[in-house]
Amino acid sequence: MADPKRRIKTIQRAADLFRDTPGRAGMVIELGANADDVLVAGDLHGNLANFQVLLDRARLDRNPRRHLVLQELVHGDSMYSNGGCKSHQLVDLVSALKCQFPDRVHLILGNHELAEVLDRPIMKGGVHANDLFRQGIDLAYGDHSDEIFAAYLHLFRSLPLAVRTGNGVFVSHSFPEAADIDNGFDVTILESPSFTEIKGTRADSLHDLLWGRDGDEPTASRFASLVNATLLVTGHMPCLDGYRSPNRLQLILDSSRFPACYCLIECQRPVALTDLLAGVRTL
Repeated sequence: MADPKRRIKTIQRAADLFRDTPGRAGMVIELGANADDVLVAGDLHGNLANFQVLLDRARLDRNPRRHLVLQELVHGDSMYSNGGCKSHQLVDLVSALKCQFPDRVHLILGNHELAEVLDRPIMKGGVHANDLFRQGIDLAYGDHSDEIFAAYLHLFRSLPLAVRTGNGVFVSHSFPEAADIDNGFDVTILESPSFTEIKGTRADSLHDLLWGRDGDEPTASRFASLVNATLLVTGHMPCLDGYRSPNRLQLILDSSRFPACYCLIECQRPVALTDLLAGVRTL
């Protein structure tokens, strides 16, 4: 087992770096002239093997102007032999990666991380994913598990909600459904310093942003207009082929399954959905 005290310091350092990432404006990371391209992954849900392939494909050490966007690390299918989810291991690895590439690694908030912070149960396979996550931490860190868990929650609270490229691609975990936009979705939540300051009725908008499953083109178009985007890249929805495009504005990525996919997106020229689809690769 890694030294828990050192692990906590790494997680806390990563949280500071996520909060202070260059280009962060409120809850959005703006990728400007410092990015040639960005490799976007879909949900990972603790899949360490897929994460390692993503790192190999990204080659951040050889591509100093490439950025990497990750999402949905926790609540996976890999379990310890005596119970408990191993997905906390991916949080540890991404924390270390953020410390290695502080300006170019971005983890956006997903509904599963939000559920951990808010202590709202998520059911997977008939069991509470939150309980399995905590059991895995207890098994791995023993007497230090409370401190490690608190560090994870601190990290999740530091995360942005989206990444936007200079050529109009908006990457978020999901986007609100049509009814939620009709009922007053508050796009100003993206201007908040952190999601812990999104309270009251605005908290409903945060939930809508991370839980929406509406792939209809009119909804995608309305949301894109709200966030000043031309194209949307999301996760959240499982994809049997690792990706799908339900409308002419949106690409959905799933990096947790087999097959799993990612997309490499150019940032310094205009791109269309056909370019995004051409940039999709299978892990």
